[in-house]
Amino acid sequence: MATARQVLCLCAFLSLPLARAEPIRYSVAEERESGSVVANVAEDAGLTPAQLSARRARLLSEDGRQHFRLDPGTGRLVVAERLDREELCGQSASCTLAFELLLANPVQFFRVEVAVEDINDHAPVFPEERVTIKIPETSNLGSRFPLQGARDLDVGSNSIQAYSISPEIKYFSVSFESQIRGKKYVELVLEKPLDREKQAEVDFSLIAMDGGSPPRSGTTQIHIVILDANDNAPTFSQEIYVGQVLENTPEGSVVLRVVATDQDAGVNGDISYQFSQAGGHSYSAFEIDPINGEIKLTKSLDFEAAENHELSVRATDGGGLSTICRVLVEVVDVNDNAPEVMVNSFSSPLPEDTLPGTVVALFTVRDRDAGANGKISCALEDQLSFSLRPAYKNYFELVTVSALDREETARYILTVTASDAGSPPLTTTQTFTVDISDVNDNAPVFSQTSYTMYVRENNVPTVLAGTISAVDADMGPNAKVTYSLVPAHPTEQPPCSCISVNSENGDVFVLRPLDYEQVRQIEVLVSASDAGSPPLSANVTVRLVVVDENDNAPLVLYPSQDTSSPSSELVPVSAEAGYLITKVVAVDADSGQNSWLSYHLLRATDPGLFVVGAQSGEVRLRRSVTERDTVTQKLVVIVRDNGQPPLSATAAMSALLLSDFSDVRLPHSSLATEDEGGSLTIYLIISLVFVSLLFLVSTAAFVICKVCKRKELKDGHVLYGASNLQSSLVDAAAAGTLPHTYCYEISLTTGSGNSEFKFLKPILPSLPPQLHATGGVTNNEQDFPCGLLTMEDVAPDNHGVLSAEQFNSLSFK
Repeated sequence: MATARQVLCLCAFLSLPLARAEPIRYSVAEERESGSVVANVAEDAGLTPAQLSARRARLLSEDGRQHFRLDPGTGRLVVAERLDREELCGQSASCTLAFELLLANPVQFFRVEVAVEDINDHAPVFPEERVTIKIPETSNLGSRFPLQGARDLDVGSNSIQAYSISPEIKYFSVSFESQIRGKKYVELVLEKPLDREKQAEVDFSLIAMDGGSPPRSGTTQIHIVILDANDNAPTFSQEIYVGQVLENTPEGSVVLRVVATDQDAGVNGDISYQFSQAGGHSYSAFEIDPINGEIKLTKSLDFEAAENHELSVRATDGGGLSTICRVLVEVVDVNDNAPEVMVNSFSSPLPEDTLPGTVVALFTVRDRDAGANGKISCALEDQLSFSLRPAYKNYFELVTVSALDREETARYILTVTASDAGSPPLTTTQTFTVDISDVNDNAPVFSQTSYTMYVRENNVPTVLAGTISAVDADMGPNAKVTYSLVPAHPTEQPPCSCISVNSENGDVFVLRPLDYEQVRQIEVLVSASDAGSPPLSANVTVRLVVVDENDNAPLVLYPSQDTSSPSSELVPVSAEAGYLITKVVAVDADSGQNSWLSYHLLRATDPGLFVVGAQSGEVRLRRSVTERDTVTQKLVVIVRDNGQPPLSATAAMSALLLSDFSDVRLPHSSLATEDEGGSLTIYLIISLVFVSLLFLVSTAAFVICKVCKRKELKDGHVLYGASNLQSSLVDAAAAGTLPHTYCYEISLTTGSGNSEFKFLKPILPSLPPQLHATGGVTNNEQDFPCGLLTMEDVAPDNHGVLSAEQFNSLSFK
């Protein structure tokens, strides 16, 4: 909860001024007890204590340490822990602790600086309790002898201000005025010539006094040994030696070498080197070779702890004379500190509908190196949905820059790299794992754009027709899908009651038996809805196709089998093999292979004389007619469909073998042989009249059919259903012609020998694809039932076009 409040505060902070231009400054003496009041920061910031509480004021510091705390009830800034200036700032002349006062709602920063004032809590301390100095008796008046000064951890007026000798002696005085680079050094000044024969040794106390109130002091014992004449002291080649060393220089490396010479000879000219203040902190990192004056490292240096080290080297000859030089070792920074990343706030998970610009994390960076080694840059690894932006000073924000999509990416691993400008640069990586929480922003998606399922007619109730499936890219309740039937349009009646959908798994059931001849297919609309709030849904069309079964036997349309005597066909005795006698026309109300009909000669008076086209139903002569053949030939043709098991029907007919068509007479049971020429003429006249009559009937039927079709399209009704189709065809066969709803377009071509009737596409209204439970029909278009007669069935070899010979051979009764 606290992290969320920080993110909200930082978002508001971006729209406000970052901070006051000038910081609020205070001072407090060190060693103050915890809880001591520093100042009323609320009053200085122009705020009331109530505003501090309302705006959730808090203190932030770069290093994370809280030296002070804020009393929200009074607005006072109090000491959180005991402050030791020497621990915090060492020997620095000033000691300032900086931090920010952060106000939320809205966000505002106040820069606060507290100067820790030094108090006189440390006394001067000499490195040694007793110091022995050897001074030649030939020393000139005013000669100065350096002493090891005391050390006071305090600064300013609380540091060492003066030295004195006790008891006062006439030979020496103490000087605290010599300076090297602003630092004073203690020297013993010879005020009176020495006489070793009168006084070989001198003892006194050297007292160091600081400027505190009350002042503090430190004391060391000075033992002066007066040597016999050694009138030349060692002399350094330089007064100050300056050396530079990298902070990563290994232990034992030579920093520099000091060189001193002595004009004396013998023992008085032998020089040895040593540090004159070996007790200081800086000296622990160095050692000096007493013979050659090389200064070496005893441990690694740290630029961040001390940027330079000041040493004092004493050169002493064999006669006891000595000289001091100053050595300044400057530590050169190397890039040995990687940047530090400190996370102040972080929010995860994020809803996937989070707006761009939302702050995900706030963090600070710092580097303890100096110069270019301490300059930091932050970068976010390749990431299109998030970015970094600077907030205040070394604060950075991780924000969203584009819309998030959990379905595309459910978790982001964000790597922030902080690099300094060193050579080579050092880097630090901070990884933020941002989880994306789901919202219901995805509707269910079906696995198919539409579903087509098949069920055989005469099915058992509640048969499983198939399964629909939809998936939702969301998760949890937002991804739970349920299925239901819905109307195609809001104003429609409820969906067909013969179909049911399982709401859990999408199984589609047919609840009652279906009849292919009544309904070919059913279309319903299925909705898939998720459990989100609000729920999202998607619809898909499910088409249930009824598969035909072989439950209808073929129906012979021609020749008609309803009369008592079979139809007779006339065959000239001069006909050659292949002569077309007639064509058996049959239909089957089924579809597919169940309606594929084949024709076979079942029996005949002379089976060797005839052959039946298995596919076309054409009855032709197998051979030429001979005188031995019976004039009246009886034939029975069986028509089978291709179902399993196959169903069949028979067509009985007779053929009269005539030598002259003029003698044709058609008795009930035999052929007359008299007046053959006249009978043939009459028969030809009858045929011509029949052809003319058929043309007139076809033309009238065409006109009527066109009118009926236009009226049907206007009224939106279907003239015939599949259920009464078969009875209409039967009536057509009995009447010798087709009903008006099966009219055909007829085209004629001129020519005595090539005149043909061309039967074009039947002009029929569309049949209904499916029936509702109440017996109604839909307005969807559907193909004709497979049992309808077309001219392709009558003349399949000529693509539905009958020649004059074929047409004359047909007899419609």
